[in-house]
Amino acid sequence: MSKVTVVGSGVMGKGIAYAFAIGGYEVYVNDLNDDILANAKNDIDALLDGSFEKGFLKEDIYQNAKKNLVYETNLKVAAEDSSLVVEAVLEKMDLKIDIFKQLDEICSQETVLATNTSTMSPTEIGAQTSRPDKVVAMHFFNPVHKMKLIEVIRGLETSDETVDFIHETAEKINKKTVEVNEFPGFVTSRMNCLIGNEAMNLLMEGVASAKDIDNAMKLGLNHPMGPLKLADIVGLDTRLRNMEYLYETLGEKYRPCPLLIKYVKAGRLGKKSGSGFYEYNEEVKCGK
Repeated sequence: MSKVTVVGSGVMGKGIAYAFAIGGYEVYVNDLNDDILANAKNDIDALLDGSFEKGFLKEDIYQNAKKNLVYETNLKVAAEDSSLVVEAVLEKMDLKIDIFKQLDEICSQETVLATNTSTMSPTEIGAQTSRPDKVVAMHFFNPVHKMKLIEVIRGLETSDETVDFIHETAEKINKKTVEVNEFPGFVTSRMNCLIGNEAMNLLMEGVASAKDIDNAMKLGLNHPMGPLKLADIVGLDTRLRNMEYLYETLGEKYRPCPLLIKYVKAGRLGKKSGSGFYEYNEEVKCGK
């Protein structure tokens, strides 16, 4: 059984850890302190319990997944001897680079280091390590336990061996992959950010309500979820960071909607805070 480490236990980190655990991997989840990890454990356990009770997981997979999850604040303990480390922290380049420099010191030279970034450059991240050939972007989608896709983005120096390893690993956890040439925002984030930003502009201009904008996209353009609801699930602070990066790298058409900036300043961060473009109940605020 291979060991995988997930650095960061936010929404994406928890989902990624869940996916690897039910895929049969030994999974170490790393974050800053025990309180954060205790909350992550509660949420992952609740997802495992719900999946088992609804019949989505067989009992042996459910029991093994719970046994295979380890929660560890010490990055060295969490990451040493791992075949793969997936970083899933905030979309801040300085933070990601700092983590990858630490991982480069801790991990074997055979370990593949992957970033779950939705917009940023694996080339830039990999260049700060001694193993740019082993650095790749492995972009999961939210909610990870439902979404089948992983975008695989190679950096300038990423080897074919590393890319093949990620494709094979994705298949083992029942995900599908698309391979993307590195460019800011890749494929899905560029498209999604544009659509979401325009939906926010429509709402700000009073063209239609959030509900009607989302229903128009679902019923008229066959989107499975409206762009405003999706932004709430992703987190409006995360979406704003993505937009700011794309605006900086790709130009004017990615300028963040003023309403998005206002909501983030007000602490309306979406589902995780209890309010965004929609209101959520107390149970949702607790991450259930």
